[in-house]
Amino acid sequence: MLLEALRNEVLRANQEIARRGLAPHTFGNASGVDRSGAKPLVVIKPSGVDYATMKPADLVVTDLDGNIVEGSLRPSSDLDTHTFLYREFPQIGGIVHTHSEFATSWAQAGRAIPCLGTTHADYFYGPVPVTAPLSAEEVAEAYVRNTGAVITRLFKQQNLDPAAVPGVLVAGHAPFAWGKTAADAVEHADVLEYIARLAFRSTLLGAPEAGIPHYVKEHHYTRKHGPGATYGQR
Repeated sequence: MLLEALRNEVLRANQEIARRGLAPHTFGNASGVDRSGAKPLVVIKPSGVDYATMKPADLVVTDLDGNIVEGSLRPSSDLDTHTFLYREFPQIGGIVHTHSEFATSWAQAGRAIPCLGTTHADYFYGPVPVTAPLSAEEVAEAYVRNTGAVITRLFKQQNLDPAAVPGVLVAGHAPFAWGKTAADAVEHADVLEYIARLAFRSTLLGAPEAGIPHYVKEHHYTRKHGPGATYGQR
């Protein structure tokens, strides 16, 4: 029953990233993980299947090593990135990969998105980071899996908390976002695109790279997150 509910949630997440314009054509995918059993299971979009015609039965179920458990279709070509992140970030339950226009532009430029305002600070604790480019050896060895590796390496090197920084830009590629659920990951992917668009326009208008003062960032992030949060209802 848990797996059936996860299938439905992941289907809705995939349909939602298409509806919001975050994944034009079939440029993107969403997945979710069920960690309740002895063997965690991942549900992910099938490769190249149109969002409008996708059904729960079309989704592919794999283990955390990417081995297919259920499904007759090929899983997303980004499967190994998703499973790598689930293994390395055990606190996350859903992942969304998009090629949304503005976030992908920052990724293609190889630039982190600076925290230029409070909208950004409400969701991301600091800049949205960008990975190093994959080396020729990493691409030849296992491009998709090593995409996950460069993401997790960045987070370890910069001592970033995936819960506080729920997304990343893969240099020359596009964004990945995540959350406690697949639905949370969709929201973070949508916010990431929005702040990427704001940052692009703000930069054109001459916003300083340093962004807003740290104490303003701290205030806005902590009022929405953590034990002392005051945003919303109890």
